[in-house]
Amino acid sequence: MQKSECQEGVQLRSRVTGNCDQRTSSRTQIKHRTSAERSKSSSSVGSPESARKLHPRPSDKLNPKTINPFGEQSRAPSAFAAIYSKGGIPCRLVHGSVKHRLQWECAPENLPFDPLLITLAEGLRETKHPYTFVSKEGFRELLLVQGAPEKAVRLLPRLIPVLKAALVHVDDEVFERGLNALVQLSVVVGPSLNDHLKHLLTSGSLIIIKSKIPTYCSICG
Repeated sequence: MQKSECQEGVQLRSRVTGNCDQRTSSRTQIKHRTSAERSKSSSSVGSPESARKLHPRPSDKLNPKTINPFGEQSRAPSAFAAIYSKGGIPCRLVHGSVKHRLQWECAPENLPFDPLLITLAEGLRETKHPYTFVSKEGFRELLLVQGAPEKAVRLLPRLIPVLKAALVHVDDEVFERGLNALVQLSVVVGPSLNDHLKHLLTSGSLIIIKSKIPTYCSICG
């Protein structure tokens, strides 16, 4: 009788011990799994890429994201970008220590305004570097060459719709480039611009442009 009771006690202790071992093993597995998840989470948060996203560097603002015109893009390039990548704009961007500048392949006064000036005007709607700088600076420098007034006047019927597209653009910087280009054009062509202003000015933009266009423009009062 005592032997039977002893055997039952041994079996009971074995069963209890087995349950304890299973619980201990489960707790160990849970701890390992939790530790691995914490380690994975901390490694992702502490990665350089995550740190850059959470704390952007000051240089990110000074150096805008640059488009490689020769690389593959996720979408089809604009007309200006396509022309620029194929060498259709006879100048290149020179990065200076203080500011950028354009270096022309030949003297700008020897270049045909048609269609170069119109192409540069179309580039004013670009929002990526270096297209923004090339179009803005190229348009300005081309209007400074000798004989620019006569050449630009002949292109006014085609230039005005392009500049209007920049003036109605949703991007404020595009609007500003379009406005500056219009002011530069008005200085070069003078009163010849009067007959075309009414086609591109709206009542809302007239107030802004009125203070920029020279007083000889009749439409501005």
